[in-house]
Amino acid sequence: MTEKTSPSPAAIKAWARLMRVSRQLMERSEDALKDSSLPPLAWYDVLHELAEAGEGGLRPFQLIERTLFAQYNISRLLARLEADGLVEKLRVADDGRGQTIRITGKGRETRRRMWAVYGRSIAELVGARLSDDDLDTLSALLGRLRHPAALE
Repeated sequence: MTEKTSPSPAAIKAWARLMRVSRQLMERSEDALKDSSLPPLAWYDVLHELAEAGEGGLRPFQLIERTLFAQYNISRLLARLEADGLVEKLRVADDGRGQTIRITGKGRETRRRMWAVYGRSIAELVGARLSDDDLDTLSALLGRLRHPAALE
């Protein structure tokens, strides 16, 4: 591939479709959660990462790296999750100002209920519309667009 100063018509078309479809899929997933009286996807992302981290939890900077939220967004979101009893903040012994964030039992249950709706959305909006081969191809192509590129 060569460096170009302006995108080709094909690149513009692919970009526009990627942005539109991404927005539409996210909106429909958000609507499904809202219709089920569940929190937004951002909550799921944080609860998922904390559940995956286990009992040790994660530091806020690790959540920022794993979720790609801006620092100010993650701070507000964590405050809301804590107020709702879904996460707890623990002091870091060797860092007076440091905190570790850990998911609570209520947070695990909320994540489980959210996944039931979110997973169904993924199945309906993507899985039911593309073959397994198409999904593998799409995943590989999108992985090449990531930075750094995803090898799986």
